[in-house]
Amino acid sequence: MKYFSKSDIGLVRTKNEDSLVVLQNHDMTLAVIADGMGGHLGGQKASNLAIEVIQSAWENVEQSFLPAEAENWIHETIAVANETVFNYSRENSEYEGMGTTVVLALITGGNATIGNIGDSRCYLFENNELSQITEDHSFINYLIKSGEITVEDAVHHPRKNVLTRALGTNEKVEIDTKTIQLENSSTLLLCSDGLYGKVNLDFLVEQLKNETTLEEKTNLYIEEAKNNGGEDNISVIILQNQESEEI
Repeated sequence: MKYFSKSDIGLVRTKNEDSLVVLQNHDMTLAVIADGMGGHLGGQKASNLAIEVIQSAWENVEQSFLPAEAENWIHETIAVANETVFNYSRENSEYEGMGTTVVLALITGGNATIGNIGDSRCYLFENNELSQITEDHSFINYLIKSGEITVEDAVHHPRKNVLTRALGTNEKVEIDTKTIQLENSSTLLLCSDGLYGKVNLDFLVEQLKNETTLEEKTNLYIEEAKNNGGEDNISVIILQNQESEEI
């Protein structure tokens, strides 16, 4: 498994509320992006706490997972992360209302188990086609699915950043999971809305097709998001399913 990850503060924000990590254990790979939200330092704290809980749980995994085991581990770990963030916000008034999105990919063997809460995304690139694996838990996505607005309308909608589900904002939360089979050349792209909200899909595909390193692709994505305004933090993880060292 080849991978590269990077998070950038962007051009407008004074702090980076995104957190990300790529971890390996027992021939498995776990990639996670969390995009925090909340006043003051709440978003940064929420995303950091979520990553810390997930990383701690990952370090205690003692053997490789079957797909069903991977899904169970994700659900159990996210429940603990949600409880941790929720309780911290209740016990510390300055962090009241904080929360975070989470998108993750747990790759074991030829399978990837994808999980998400909120509107950070996972895309699959196979056979020169890019498909969105996750579904946004957002008010704007609800309006699009119900036919009340179009995808084009969503770009400038005043409530486009309102989430319908986030980790840490309620006592309980559900994470959506699905397991997909990977081909040898499959590529997974995980990103926060700071990327896909500013970079069109054609540009994402174009770079994935190019014979460049994962680091070069990632840097071009972040540069393009900044060229288009860069108002939000920008986080990217690209994973390529082939036997190789990290680049």
